Amino acid sequence: MSLPFPYRPVYIGEPAFPLIVLEGVSAVGKSTLAGILAERLKGAGIHTLPLPHSDWSRAVNTKLRPLPQFAFYLSGVLHGSDSIRRTRQLSPVIADRYVSSVIACHAAVHGLDVDMVTELLAPFRSYLEVPTYTFYLCCSEASLRERLAHKQDVKDDDIALLRTPGRLAQLVGNFEAVADSDPTAVLLDTDGRTPDDLADRILDHLAEALRAQSHRH
Repeated sequence: MSLPFPYRPVYIGEPAFPLIVLEGVSAVGKSTLAGILAERLKGAGIHTLPLPHSDWSRAVNTKLRPLPQFAFYLSGVLHGSDSIRRTRQLSPVIADRYVSSVIACHAAVHGLDVDMVTELLAPFRSYLEVPTYTFYLCCSEASLRERLAHKQDVKDDDIALLRTPGRLAQLVGNFEAVADSDPTAVLLDTDGRTPDDLADRILDHLAEALRAQSHRH
């Protein structure tokens, strides 16, 4: 669907810098890795949900029904995309969560099929900035449970992940399903690797892709 003119994104020009997205279940290591990458790439870190949406999410999750909840998270990622679009003119952008989290998390919380949520989001794809790469962080369920149990900034969603029967396994499966259909996806196993090790792997991947592109031209 072509968006009406007032709803189309505002482009200043072609993006000058990459958009690197980190996806995966809570406590898999996204935030720590995002900080390291932002420092090494001299880039800007953006979290989805961005402000002001992040201040409203708890009330939305407890007071709104599923479709209004989806509309709220869609609004957040559209707003985040505007910030990403502007920032990519100045520096690399490292996003801690993005579109895939909206799909995977909403589907898991409400027992929906990933394809159904993906279809619901489809009319708005043309507004959203396309990542250069989306790194899907994964690890064993035992590691995830241990990390969640020792996480400092525990949120309601984290508690639900551990206490709701089947929720963690469903969310992991949802991220796998989303990654399977994501042309920007790169899978990254975090078991036995430090955040610096993972950052090295991501930077090596970026450098290799840049070399391959230069050879093609």
